[in-house]
Amino acid sequence: MGIEFYYIIIGMLILFAVFDLIVGVTNDAVNFLNSSIGSKAAPFLVIIAIASLGILVGVTFSGGMMEVARKGIFHPEFFTMPELLTIFLAVMITDILLLDLFNTHGLPTSTTVSIVFDLLGAAVALSLIKIMTSSNQAMTLESYINTAKALSIVGGILLSIVVAFFSGAVIQFITRMIFTFDYRQRLNRYGAAWGGIAVTAITFFILIKGASGSTFMDAGTIEWIKANSMLIMAGIFILSAIIFQIMLSIFKINILKPIILLGTFALAMTFAANDLVNFIGVPMAGLNAFQKALASSAPLTITMGALAQKIQTPTGLMLLAGAIMVTTLLFSKKAKGVTETENSLGQQDEGMERFESVWLSRRIVSLFDDLFTSAKNLVPGPLRTSIATRLTPIPVTTHGNHKEKPSFDLIRAAVNLVVATAVVAFGTSHKLPLSTTYVTFMVAMGSSFSDQAWGRESAVYRVTGVLIVIGGWFITALLAFIVAFIFTNIIHFFGAFGIAGLILFAGFIIWKNKKKYESKEKNKEEINIFHLKKVENFSESVTETFDHLAHLLKGIRESFDITFDALFEEDLDKLQQERKRVKHFQNSTNIIIANIFKVLRLLQKEDGKVSYNYYQIIQRLQKLTDGHRDTVIRCTMHVANRHKGLLNVQIKELQEIKKGILHIFLKVETALSKKEIVGCRDIEEQFLYLKELVDDYNANQIERIRNETSKTRLSIMFYAIGGNCVMMARQNMKLLEIFNEAFALDDPKTNDRT
Repeated sequence: MGIEFYYIIIGMLILFAVFDLIVGVTNDAVNFLNSSIGSKAAPFLVIIAIASLGILVGVTFSGGMMEVARKGIFHPEFFTMPELLTIFLAVMITDILLLDLFNTHGLPTSTTVSIVFDLLGAAVALSLIKIMTSSNQAMTLESYINTAKALSIVGGILLSIVVAFFSGAVIQFITRMIFTFDYRQRLNRYGAAWGGIAVTAITFFILIKGASGSTFMDAGTIEWIKANSMLIMAGIFILSAIIFQIMLSIFKINILKPIILLGTFALAMTFAANDLVNFIGVPMAGLNAFQKALASSAPLTITMGALAQKIQTPTGLMLLAGAIMVTTLLFSKKAKGVTETENSLGQQDEGMERFESVWLSRRIVSLFDDLFTSAKNLVPGPLRTSIATRLTPIPVTTHGNHKEKPSFDLIRAAVNLVVATAVVAFGTSHKLPLSTTYVTFMVAMGSSFSDQAWGRESAVYRVTGVLIVIGGWFITALLAFIVAFIFTNIIHFFGAFGIAGLILFAGFIIWKNKKKYESKEKNKEEINIFHLKKVENFSESVTETFDHLAHLLKGIRESFDITFDALFEEDLDKLQQERKRVKHFQNSTNIIIANIFKVLRLLQKEDGKVSYNYYQIIQRLQKLTDGHRDTVIRCTMHVANRHKGLLNVQIKELQEIKKGILHIFLKVETALSKKEIVGCRDIEEQFLYLKELVDDYNANQIERIRNETSKTRLSIMFYAIGGNCVMMARQNMKLLEIFNEAFALDDPKTNDRT
């Protein structure tokens, strides 16, 4: 292929750089936004504005990191320009696909791990091709791959996990012991000094350690900063401590909020400085290789030893990349979804957990519980009591507005930001592309662990979540290596046709992920209606409970309608979709029940009759959702196992049963949603009619069994559906009775409640 073809490749790399910036920032927004968003330190737009400014500044400090893509994984002097562009193109396609996949599922993965193992897989693939086709037996895989640098990068990433967790845990423990959860009074005493230390630490790691990677500072300025680092740090500490003390004493400002916002700026800055190479490093390396090749007399055959030299990246290109990152931050919906995972794993209060428990998480929790129980016995009683007192959380009042309730307080948010910034900036100063995702996530987990956010009610679920996220990082490494390896072979052996096929494949996968994400967001909107919140007012809680019940009944009614029709038509796809929704209804029920438990705490001195009714709702709800689940699963498995379909007469009978149960659902749902107290006589008549109908059809089914027109499995399913419908109709009737009793006193016109 001629040199013109590689102009197209360069254009594609630049285009992929834009896409990678978009999906990369979507994934990594969690790194620098979580602490400020989770603690509600400022309005969302203010946080975004400050983070955006940090990104724009940070990209100008990332010059030194660009070397990783050019020579950090392989030795460029052994590759030609076409070979390097093959590697880089395979890397970019793989990277975009992987990051989009994780973003779709709302899991933060490591862009650093992704790009490192993309490069490693692609470089190994092309190295093996060169070894197998070369007559030079002296060249081995170690000759092509920069093993020492690659191992130092991977080792640094793994070490950062341990350092980040224990740093977050230890510093959070010390900070909490100083300030406790009721920190406002102690903040006036120690806050200015603590804030000065935080600002000094941030400045040290960003300015002193990160100056060498700057693209706008000359060598003289950098040397002056390093020579006077102690003087600069002392000045910053004194000045910041004085400013914070003035803010506390005179203006009565909570200095934790500006510290958190400064930390957000700093972490966004270090993120951009460390991670920009993950997004544009490979395309920039491809552009550099292309430019060096064009300047030579043999552009297609000259080796790229020039890439091993220091190459200055233009500041303008860095700022353009930063502008794309900022734009993505402002408009990406997926970025908000990724932040939810870490916030849910670090929230201080119990609530609906995102992850289920698994065997390994239960074993880990059991092990640590035994370990800490033994350790407590070694600590003197008075000291143990004193520590426990200072680590006891205090309730946060949000005046009934659940959305305004922070996942954790400002103290923990500040620690998260300062510690994460320090660790990432330290790695950047040593030109190690640490995973900002690893670092920020593990710091957050360490600090939440010290704050005892992982109580006995939530520990197994939080540990499961951490295991899943960390496991996702290792899966990223494995997938990145394998996929990049395969893509490199496809591009090398199939040329332009292989590239076209990979681009079409990538486009199709991204489109599928988009559809899946939209479907997941729709389900999330449904379940968010049942949000957990602190119950402040009894009368309002009663109204909200019945609102939630109405919405749940509507969902089950619609699901039942679809399930019956899908069973009649033997439509397995629809049945499987409804089976997936079963978990959604179970979660909704659990949330309603959790809210009811909160209401019951208010009823300790209230009317015992009302309390009894709430217990009745719990019982009825559990039976209702159990009946729905059993029916959907039975129908799905019957069709999936390819058992004999329903007889025409059975379909007609089930259609009548369907009409009866859906009518009852609709009546009760309407009463609950409109808050209209209606007589139960009509519902009771409908229930008795449905029960008689099912009894008659069961008798008909006995005859079909006797004459062997209905097979055993078909008969079992028929009886189960009828029995579930009767049971669910009875639960609806009881729920309506409870509703009428709860609202009767507010409606003097209602006298007939049967």
